[in-house]
Amino acid sequence: MHSSLRTDEEIEEIYNRHVDTVYRVCFSFMKNEADTEDIVQETFLKLITSEKQFQSESHEKAWLIVTACNTCKDALKHWRRRVENIDDYPSIEAASPLEGDGMLHAVLALPVKYKEVVYLHYYEGYRTSEIAKMLHCSDAAVRNRLLRARKFLKKYLGGDC
Repeated sequence: MHSSLRTDEEIEEIYNRHVDTVYRVCFSFMKNEADTEDIVQETFLKLITSEKQFQSESHEKAWLIVTACNTCKDALKHWRRRVENIDDYPSIEAASPLEGDGMLHAVLALPVKYKEVVYLHYYEGYRTSEIAKMLHCSDAAVRNRLLRARKFLKKYLGGDC
């Protein structure tokens, strides 16, 4: 019988390919370095213990993004989680691809369901149909969330979005 467990080398390759993406996804939820690092680690532990076989690197990436999002949501439900201010971590904001004109703060202020689609669409470049499959919702729901997120961002940024 063929074992579907990955070798250390395979895990390392997957990690190196996707750790930056998983970190950005987790930081968009957790908003602090310590919790983000914990969730990134937990996401990759789920990969290690999973017997999921991927059809391609894009399938692998999508699985990691959805797993990271779900792991973050679970962590945020925990009542003992402490909240920290993103302003305490200027190095993250400066390194962010969403920086400038308060865009990072605006995106982080979005409700989770909008934040997910904005990140997947604008930063990762997924089409709405691909996002719909990842999030198990309709294409129309994804387009609607993007529309509402853009309206929120435009209002938050004073119409400069």
